[in-house]
Amino acid sequence: MTYSSTRGGDQDRSFDHVLLEGLARDGGLFIPNEFPTFSKTEIESFKTKPYQDIAHAIMFKFLDGWISANDLTKLIDKAYSNFTHDEITPLKKLDDDLYCLELFHGPTLAFKDVALQLLGLLFEHSLSKKEVGKRTVLGATSGDTGSAAIQGCRGLDYLNIVILHPHGRTSEIQRKQMTTVLDENVLNIAVEGSFDDCQNMVKQAFGDEDFRDQFGLTAVNSINWARILSQIPYYFHASLRAKQAGKPLKVMVPTGNFGNILAGYYAKKMGAPIDQLIAVTNENDSLFRFFQTGEMKTGVVTQTPSPSMDIQISSNFERFLYELLGHNSALVSQSMSGLKTKGSYSVDQDKKAKFANIMKAYRCSNDDTERTIKDIYERYDYMLDPHSATGVYGVFKDKEIHEADDCTYISLCCAHPAKFPDVIQKTLDQVPDKPDFIADLESKQERVEILEADVSLLKETISSKFAGK
Repeated sequence: MTYSSTRGGDQDRSFDHVLLEGLARDGGLFIPNEFPTFSKTEIESFKTKPYQDIAHAIMFKFLDGWISANDLTKLIDKAYSNFTHDEITPLKKLDDDLYCLELFHGPTLAFKDVALQLLGLLFEHSLSKKEVGKRTVLGATSGDTGSAAIQGCRGLDYLNIVILHPHGRTSEIQRKQMTTVLDENVLNIAVEGSFDDCQNMVKQAFGDEDFRDQFGLTAVNSINWARILSQIPYYFHASLRAKQAGKPLKVMVPTGNFGNILAGYYAKKMGAPIDQLIAVTNENDSLFRFFQTGEMKTGVVTQTPSPSMDIQISSNFERFLYELLGHNSALVSQSMSGLKTKGSYSVDQDKKAKFANIMKAYRCSNDDTERTIKDIYERYDYMLDPHSATGVYGVFKDKEIHEADDCTYISLCCAHPAKFPDVIQKTLDQVPDKPDFIADLESKQERVEILEADVSLLKETISSKFAGK
């Protein structure tokens, strides 16, 4: 299995190269040169297999030759050993036609744990075989990626990790899950700006080849292919359990950086019984507008009750753009250049129309988010966090538009409500129960650097912390 850049300048790379580089040197994102598929018999067998076995079967298709089957089993078992539910990503049935896919049973109570508890171990497996110094994980977070990445990488022998988050734009718990980790290989940076500013600084640092090589920069954001790969299994696991004979299955995905729904698209491509994927944005709705008009356009990021989705430019959308443009790297490169220089690009309606039945988008307002939290709690005695609420809102919206259709819905529940007590308090007039380790954050010491949105300051701070280490 080899991988190439969406922009065409970095071709036929190994998984090891893609894992450690994260971002292609031409600025593009790595994708497999081919996607494996499964026979009907193989897919049918997944219905009764535990999550870990499904993950192994899917991931080994991409990793055979890089890791032995036995070693991959050990890494997967270790990665998910600290999840609090035996099924890892269980389905919660709310109604005959509505399931919530609970992705928050990992150590930081967010869906990012599913991939990032494994990603750190994949890095260690690779680097332990090489006579090289430490690599430096550099990433940006709008809320949940950072804490999950830090938990997956803290204390590892071969890695330092630097995470940028927008200052004052995460929940207090999201922030403290990052800034109270005091391991020497961890550096937290709060950027005076938006998540898009953080993400841009990361890309600029990767674009400085001397700096990139000096610190061995690598990525844990969903620009890293291994992140996407690690999320594909739960789409198989869930869809095979929820699919009902003769009824279309639609999957609602709260969407910010587009990595989660992209994993669902690839799962469908590989044979998961999903009929349609629906991205649900919050009021930062550039993706929704793209699916309406075919134009991707930058915009000002506004704060919402779902901060992890407060993104206007979704890094992972470039991989889907590659699909929309018929795998034409030159057109992808041209489009991304237009986004950088003019703030927009457009895709012809005929190209977009080919995917209309596969993927579409809805927009959930702040008021819709709060109403959905309240409605679901009153109907089912089930508490949603504000990100998960956007997905369930999408179910209601789709039923309203397609009221004659008889569909089954899976809505992805991406975080535990305890991470957003202020929103829950405002909406339901009660505070969600906190796991003990979340309550303990209140008394812990924090360590964080606050920087202006300037890549030169970022590089200085990394150099000061990790040069020679």
